[in-house]
Amino acid sequence: QVIKVYSEDDTSRALEVPSDITARDVCQLLILKNHYIDDHSWTLFEQLTQTGLGRAIEDHELVMEVQSNWVMEEENKLYFRKNYAKYEFFKNPLSFFPDHMISFPSETDAAVNHSGVLQMFLSSSTYPEIHGYLHAKEQGKKSWKKLYFLLRRSGLYFSTKGTSKEPRHLQFFCEFSNSDMYMSLTGKKISGAPTNYGFCFKPNKSGGTRDLKQLCADDEQSRTCWMTAIRLLKYGMQLYQNYMQPYQGRSGCSPLNVTPMRSISENSLVAMDFSGHKSRIIENPTEALSVAVEEGLAWRRRGCLRLNSHGSPIAMSNMGMSIHRSQSWFHHKISREEAQRLILQHGLVDGVFLVRDSQSNPKTFVLSLSHGLKIKHFQIVPLEDDGKLFYTLDDGHTRFTDLIQLVEFYQLNKGVLPCKLKHYCARIAL
Repeated sequence: QVIKVYSEDDTSRALEVPSDITARDVCQLLILKNHYIDDHSWTLFEQLTQTGLGRAIEDHELVMEVQSNWVMEEENKLYFRKNYAKYEFFKNPLSFFPDHMISFPSETDAAVNHSGVLQMFLSSSTYPEIHGYLHAKEQGKKSWKKLYFLLRRSGLYFSTKGTSKEPRHLQFFCEFSNSDMYMSLTGKKISGAPTNYGFCFKPNKSGGTRDLKQLCADDEQSRTCWMTAIRLLKYGMQLYQNYMQPYQGRSGCSPLNVTPMRSISENSLVAMDFSGHKSRIIENPTEALSVAVEEGLAWRRRGCLRLNSHGSPIAMSNMGMSIHRSQSWFHHKISREEAQRLILQHGLVDGVFLVRDSQSNPKTFVLSLSHGLKIKHFQIVPLEDDGKLFYTLDDGHTRFTDLIQLVEFYQLNKGVLPCKLKHYCARIAL
């Protein structure tokens, strides 16, 4: 079988694969062919162009089965991209299930510990109940209705009488064994949803948009909670096995107590001093910054001398102004909406970021950062002092000679940001 896989910059690659290949196997194949680092966050993503829906294909799913559900005339695509949020709920479950949306069986202790929440989801005998308001699109109509929903092991229900959980007031909405869950990528445009936090269920063998069961939440946190709980309900222990697979056979990996291997990029982000007899880690952020500034200037001086020796002199200031353009985290003139879409695709994990040109002020830049399931934007302002150009995020208290230095500093130090910069959004090419 031949499948076509796209990357973020819409380059594509045709792969000849066996009919029983899984999504994880396709990712492994592309990682090897492109010499990428495997940090266990690569994902195969299904995008339904006509309906504006998309989903991360689970690692164990058969890719040919996914494609067999496509309608011939639709230009649906498979994308290969990073998804840092894929198994984040195994590492930090309490931030995915807010107290006001989850209740436990009466026989369970009120205080459920960190891993207890997940163990209940993965158990066949108990299941936490997720509840809250969602907007539902009425079948065959354009209108949306706000209803109180409950997620139980047997499926998704809504109450016909306010927030009543009495069996006589609960009406069945959907079960998940014969359908897949998708996120709305177009917000309100196609479906006329009341908010941008839409998701829906599409039957595997579907006749089109009329069979979609469409919902939307009031905010990102509640959408993430509903979608994560439904994934756990549908796949259960299979999800945990997918998550554990890269760590199998390593010592010290006990169930629900996994310390995921840090990626190479994170391991390299430690300020070191090699000037003495022994190397040491520089803990003090002020010292780390001054060393970084010194090293950066020395590197630029060496770079300029090397360029000059080849007869191509480049002014230091010009070099500092444009050196960031070659960096994977820099996205030239993209809009705020495009930046938010890119970060959302990479997963709303704390520390996912990119840097872009500001559209409102041509001389400044913007750092777009994910934190607390929200995307925040920080303006990077250029400052001129004594004929030299600097960049700052905090009104000049901390200054950097270029954007590379700024990004490297905030990868090591939180500073004025809500969290450190961890994972950058890159437009990979296949």
